[in-house]
Formats: sequence, C-alpha cells, structure tokens
Amino acid sequence: MYRFSLRLKERLVICVSIVAVLFTFMLVMDIQMDLGLSKRHLVPSHGKIKYVVKEDGPGSAYNSFKNRLLQKTNSGISGNMSKESLPNDTVVNTKRSHKDDSHKIPNIDDKDEQVDDFSDLMDYVALDSLEREKYKLEVGRSHGVISKVAGGTNSDNPTIGDLKNIIIEKNSTTLEQFHAQISQHELYAENTPLVDQLLKDMRTEPIVHVAQKSGGTQLKLIIDYPNELQALFKPMRFPREQQTLPNHFYFTDYERHNAEIAAFHLDRILGFRRAMPVTGRLLNMTTDLYQKAEGDLLNTFFVSPSDNLCFHGKCSYYCDTSHAICGNPDMLEGSFAAFLPSNKIAPTKVWRHPWRRSYHKRRKAQWETDPNYCQMVREIPPYDKGRRLLDLMDMAVFDFLIGNMDRHHYETFRLFGNNTFTLHLDHGRGFGKPYHDEVSILAPVLQCCMIRQSTLEVLLK
Repeated sequence: MYRFSLRLKERLVICVSIVAVLFTFMLVMDIQMDLGLSKRHLVPSHGKIKYVVKEDGPGSAYNSFKNRLLQKTNSGISGNMSKESLPNDTVVNTKRSHKDDSHKIPNIDDKDEQVDDFSDLMDYVALDSLEREKYKLEVGRSHGVISKVAGGTNSDNPTIGDLKNIIIEKNSTTLEQFHAQISQHELYAENTPLVDQLLKDMRTEPIVHVAQKSGGTQLKLIIDYPNELQALFKPMRFPREQQTLPNHFYFTDYERHNAEIAAFHLDRILGFRRAMPVTGRLLNMTTDLYQKAEGDLLNTFFVSPSDNLCFHGKCSYYCDTSHAICGNPDMLEGSFAAFLPSNKIAPTKVWRHPWRRSYHKRRKAQWETDPNYCQMVREIPPYDKGRRLLDLMDMAVFDFLIGNMDRHHYETFRLFGNNTFTLHLDHGRGFGKPYHDEVSILAPVLQCCMIRQSTLEVLLK
C-alpha cells in the first residue's frame, strides 16, 4: 500500500511537470506567432497591425490620434475611408503594400513623408452647406470638421465704448481710443489706424516712471508714459539665436522679448486680432530705467565686472545676481505691450484651459491619457455651444506656430458674456525651438477633429 501511494504521488508530480512544460511552450509559441520575429525586431503578422504609441513622448497626442483615426487598416474593405477622417484623407499613404506597413512603425519624426498639397481640404472648403451636411451623414459624423462660425456681424458686435457710453474726446489718448473700440468679437478692427499709432507711441514717447509688476514667474516692468499711457516691458535676456536649453521644462524656460513681438504680428496676420499691440524699443538703462525706478527695484541695480549696468528685480525665477539683466554697456532692448482696459472699465474673467499641461516633471494631464477627452469637454459650458471651443482651436493653431507650450489659462471680457473671443496673452515662452514642431500643442484640434473655416482658409493660403 505504501509503495502504491508513493508511485501515485510520483506519477502526479510527473504529470503536473509535463503539463507545466507544455503550457510554457504553447505560451511562447503563441506570443511568437502573434507578433512574429524578423531578425532583431518584432513585427506584426496574421494581419494584426500594432502601432507603438509613445505615451511619454512629446508626440503622444498626435500618435494617439494617428493610431485611432488615420491608421485604420483596410482588412475587410480596400480603401474604405474612416468615419472620423476628412474626405480623401491624404495624410497616410494608403498605396503602400501591407508588407511595407508591417515592417515600419509609424513615427512622427519621419523625414520621408510625402508633401501634401491639401487639395482634399481645398475641395472640402469649396462645398456649400448642403453638400457638407450630406457628407457628414455619409461618414456618420456627429460634429462637423470645419465650421463657418465666425466672430459675428457688425449688428451684434458692440464695443466697450457702446456698452459703457464712453465718449471719445479730442484730447483722448491713443490707448483710451483703442480701449473704447474693443468689440465683442475682436480687439481691434482690421484696418484701424489706432494700432500703428499705439505702436509708435510706445516706441517714441518718453518714459516717466518704472515699477516692477507683481506676480508672474519672471521679471516684468510697468512703464508709464505721459497722458496715462502704460506698457508692459519684458527685457532682452540673451541673443535671439539662443534656443531653449535642452534640459529645461516648458515651465522653467526663459521668456523672450522678441517672442511677444513676433506673436502679436502673427496673430494679426492670421486675422485673429486677439493679442494686444506689442513693439520693440532700445532703452538707455541709465536714463530710462535707473533714474525712473525706486524702492526695491532700484536696490537691485549694480555694475557688473564688465562695467555693464545690470539689474534683476524680484520674482519667482531668474531674479538674482547670477541671472541679472545687463545692458551693453547700458543699452537694453525689450518688448513693450499695451495694457488691457482697467478692471473698472472692462474686467476680465480667467478660465482654466481644458488642455492645460500638468506643469509637473512626471505627472500627465488628463487629455494626454484619455482619447475621449474632447467629448467630455464638449458637454461642459461654455464649450457646449457658441464660439468658445472654436476659439480654443484657433488658439491651439496659434500656439503651435509659435511653439508655445505655456498656455495654462486664458481670459475673456466679462462685459460681453460667454459669446466673445479669447484673449491671446503672454507669449514670452514662444519661439524657443524654431527647428522643432511640438505636435502635442495641437491636441485640441486632433482630439476634437474640428477647425474654424476662416482659420483653415488663411492657413491654406
């Protein structure tokens, strides 16, 4: 009996061992057959195409969009168009064979991409409203890709002067006139002479007082001119050729004075007209800053070992002797941005940007991990109706062109309610990487798959 039980236990152990070995062998074979092996690389087989999404990379938003919408495989129907893609989508070269696709993992940095002439977009823009509705039904979209919703007509575009009963007198300053003509749908009219006059005043008028602006992460000065004209001054810290340091996060990057100037002109060229006028000016630090400053700001002025006049002010980042702003020897260039109306006349409301970044070294924002994030945003006021969501699409396009990743909040005028434009403010961290396209900035456009028609037409030109 003892021998029989011993033999039975041995048999059970042997059987369990054999089953474990067979299970391990089958598991390994299943993995290899599922992915396939080609030299040192795993490649898809059996028609199962797997794309690598760089979750931690800067192009995660683009890769998610590309894998979900643009890289639909035609396993059943050849050439079938995705329901979420634009007509005759040419972003992906569908003429490539399955063999080529299986050996190449999509990469946003691919330098061999075909040049797109955007003929499909031009054809789509040319469609009338009925043809677009018909197409939308054919592809089963719940939202239109391109919207004609614009700023509004003259009849429903009141100005601050209209709503506040401001009377423009002969002795009114250029800035007062500019503030009075700010309307519900734009900061200034397309052909107004006030913008150029305001730029000239900020460049040429004498400076009567200088004070440091409170708040913010980096140094900014409030410049007072005669006749109550004010401007926000951002000094030149380093040459224009110096790019963002490779180890700097977007929230610790230096601000550039020329980025503010270029951003204003780009905003104007694109037809947005949502950025306050900004110009450049060369200052004599001795007569224009040192002699006009006082208090804590004045105490930060010093002469460097190279006999250059320097100062650093007080702020969260880069306001110390080792990060001082120095003249050559006392000449300093900077940007001068016109101020918005005071809170007594036209207070603004600060909104948290839905596609705000985490501003953390390791954490991700929700939109970076949730592919259906836009659908949630669409259900939240004021993005559920009106122009606001389209304005954020415009802002994403604008930020992408200037390389601005520092868009955490935005502002609107309370006077006009929710159906008004978003202000384009604070672009000092733009243009830091002129040879790099940060595609994740376009996450709102990619995830919502929508854009304003007037914006698209300007881009196509």
